[in-house]
Amino acid sequence: MTNLEIEAFFEIIKAGSISSAAQNLYVTQPALSRRIKTLENELGYSLFFRKKGQRKIELTPKGEAFVPIAQKWLTIWQEAQELNSLDNANILNIASVGSVSSYILPRVFENIAEIADNDIRICFHNYHSFESYQYVANGLIDIALISDDIYYKGVETIPAFQEPMVLVANNSQTYPDTVHPKELDPHQEIRLPWNPEYDMWHDFWFKSTPEYRVSLDQMNLLEYMLSWKNTWAIVPSSVAFKISSLDDVSIYQIASPPPERIIYYLKSGNRKIELIDYFLKALKKELQEIPNVTNYLEMPE
Repeated sequence: MTNLEIEAFFEIIKAGSISSAAQNLYVTQPALSRRIKTLENELGYSLFFRKKGQRKIELTPKGEAFVPIAQKWLTIWQEAQELNSLDNANILNIASVGSVSSYILPRVFENIAEIADNDIRICFHNYHSFESYQYVANGLIDIALISDDIYYKGVETIPAFQEPMVLVANNSQTYPDTVHPKELDPHQEIRLPWNPEYDMWHDFWFKSTPEYRVSLDQMNLLEYMLSWKNTWAIVPSSVAFKISSLDDVSIYQIASPPPERIIYYLKSGNRKIELIDYFLKALKKELQEIPNVTNYLEMPE
């Protein structure tokens, strides 16, 4: 996948036809068609419908789904090119899953300024775990925090911390100190997909049918949803600790709980070792302030 191929994809959408797009890009129509064909071959599916006599081109369903992915790729490419004008040595490119970035990293970024003895600039992105593997492998991200560990060539996956899962619930419904999953009404759940191990546990107790009240993949909505009567969610301890100050929310232990969540960090090669060490020291400092977290970071003081 190249910048020229992504540029061709968006220009065809904008222009409405390959011929018009070719004119706008000052290339021949066959050359532009080859770019799209190469892109489709790399992806393994067609992006546009090709019907004889059809003047205006249309996206396939997979082509429509590819649009936000291509936009994200183009954004990353543009940001990477902008680094040419900066002192790249002091820029730390960080990625993280949403729950860690929302509830742990804000203080970590503050801690970096206290620990580092030089001017570190942080470039941060929220990515799902698999995206982070790709970007770390490609050198676009220096270090990433992820929840779903896989093997990915050239990328180290190292445990950072581990934490139990707990129940957080709106105070309109009271529970015993330790709650069994059978006592929970799935129709009032705020469903969050933490990792594959959690999903297996969840399907065992609540089945795989969508009986939740709302399903989220954006952590910034969780606190608002918990203000609704009778709602509940199962979250990692670090998240529960950060929202424990909310007036209308209580925290409970879970009988037969889900597997504890492990957060890993990813890095590749020997890039920016000093900056990464500063980040890990700052992360360790923040984790030491959060109860019930097992910290695997062994950084020199």
